[in-house]
Amino acid sequence: MSTLTGRHIVVTAGPTHEPIDPVRYIANRSSGKQGFAIAGALAALGARVTLVAGPVTLPTPPDVDRVDVETALEMNAAVNAALPADAAVMVAAVADWRVDPSTQKIKKGANGPPTLHLVENPDILATLARNPRRPRLVIGFAAETEHVIEHARAKLARKGADWIVANDVSGDVMGGDANTVHIVSADGVESWERLPKGDVATRLADRIAAALG
Repeated sequence: MSTLTGRHIVVTAGPTHEPIDPVRYIANRSSGKQGFAIAGALAALGARVTLVAGPVTLPTPPDVDRVDVETALEMNAAVNAALPADAAVMVAAVADWRVDPSTQKIKKGANGPPTLHLVENPDILATLARNPRRPRLVIGFAAETEHVIEHARAKLARKGADWIVANDVSGDVMGGDANTVHIVSADGVESWERLPKGDVATRLADRIAAALG
């Protein structure tokens, strides 16, 4: 079995929360389970792992350095601060948009709901792939509800990643304990059977170790 001793790998996991006001936020439905499992599996192979975690309550995997963040801007900064790294596995379900949050709770009014002016968040995966300190191996995740492989291939080209791990989240994947993934790369598509998320993590860690030599 390949090992990752001496390698540094950055993993992102969980959602981000983009505040609307002190009590409301925009978020994605991510439990963080898959990203945390991957961080743990990489550490078990000897890697030094920096886990940049969105707001989840999961325990930190053994031998993993954890950085807690809330927003996409904070996650982007934490990933950049963690470089250099040999590989990066971007599992987090980052909110695509944010708003300029109100400092006070927004009250219901006679004129109907407030208008939220959305601003696009930084694309952490694409930014990392273009970074002068780009890790040798950059892996993104694609949570899709239809045309999973087709959308993953487009994301691979658009983001500049080396691999896209695509999964169909139209069922119980987000928050569940199992996952069906497809590894999409320039070499083609490798589809795995439905597995517990821990087994997906172990298999992916072994594949990363082999790729890094």
